[in-house]
Amino acid sequence: MTAIKQWQQRLSAAMTAKTAAGLLRQRRLANPRLDFSHNDYLGLARDADVAAALAEGALTFGHGSTASPLISGYTAAHQQLEQGLCRASGQEAALLFCSGFSANGSLFKTLFGSAEVILADKLMHASALDGIRDSGAKLVRFSHNDVASARAQLQRLAAADTPVSAIVTESVFSMDGDEAPLVALKQLALEFGCALIVDDAHGFGWRPLAVQPDLQLVTFGKALGGQGAAILASQLVIDYLVSHSRAYIYSTALSPASCVAVNVALDKAQQGATRAQLMDNIAYFREVAVALGIEIMPSHTPIQGVLTRDIERTLSIAYQLREQGIAVGAIRPPTVPQGLCRLRITLSVAHQPRDIQQLLTALAQALGC
Repeated sequence: MTAIKQWQQRLSAAMTAKTAAGLLRQRRLANPRLDFSHNDYLGLARDADVAAALAEGALTFGHGSTASPLISGYTAAHQQLEQGLCRASGQEAALLFCSGFSANGSLFKTLFGSAEVILADKLMHASALDGIRDSGAKLVRFSHNDVASARAQLQRLAAADTPVSAIVTESVFSMDGDEAPLVALKQLALEFGCALIVDDAHGFGWRPLAVQPDLQLVTFGKALGGQGAAILASQLVIDYLVSHSRAYIYSTALSPASCVAVNVALDKAQQGATRAQLMDNIAYFREVAVALGIEIMPSHTPIQGVLTRDIERTLSIAYQLREQGIAVGAIRPPTVPQGLCRLRITLSVAHQPRDIQQLLTALAQALGC
């Protein structure tokens, strides 16, 4: 057998095994009547003002940046968005990336090396874990959202004369919808002399952070309804990333038209009425779910989980909802551990109470409540 035949056979066998386990990922054209699977928490992806800004940006700058930022791809639109992000977050400087995954990976593998130790929450996103692995730094993990566990790890490492360079967490965790104890983690970081790094992908735009982290990752594809991401930090850190981040140096810059649109979305996201409407939708969802007997996970964020545990049951219920024109996330391993499969429901300002009621009625019927 030739080498290419062996390679193709290996791929085919892996696909067959994934299919048999109910874990094969496949693309579908998205056209649900009611979409509760996206991360457009503030309904800005289809906002008329944001769309108009995108069109105006394309007419002004063209639809692409045409080059990497260090050649000729960095425009006034990129600079204005970075400045807007600094005003919104209180951070000193910002650096734009084409995706959150790229930004998170670049943050760790560019800023850290084999001499460092990083203490991270057990449920950190794959992009952060990949970046830490690529950096060569030693990864130590603490139990999810457990400050006592984090302290114990810091004390153990300090006793071994192994200082920790950074504590890493998310603001809102993407699968459980729960929030990190940022105030307590910031106090730990100050006490043990390390940085606090917060992946704020699922919180930025709709919920301000309770503390100022040393480094903050934000994405534009969630609450801001767009595309791209940024690292927010001190001017020193950003200048270092500009000179050393391979993903930044060798990638075509984010579209300037997208930057114009995200800047408008950023302004809209800071309006209190928009955030209040989202919180009202979250409260209404939880109230009706409890009344219908649906077991929901303890989250007061737009991410609401319904534990289904079994892979086949999860896929079956998601399919039943999809047949009614309702899209929800069917979350299975390896995204979550075995036995913790769930339906991931994300709420948006764009959802009306009647939409939420329709979802929950259909869900209760599918669950047999």
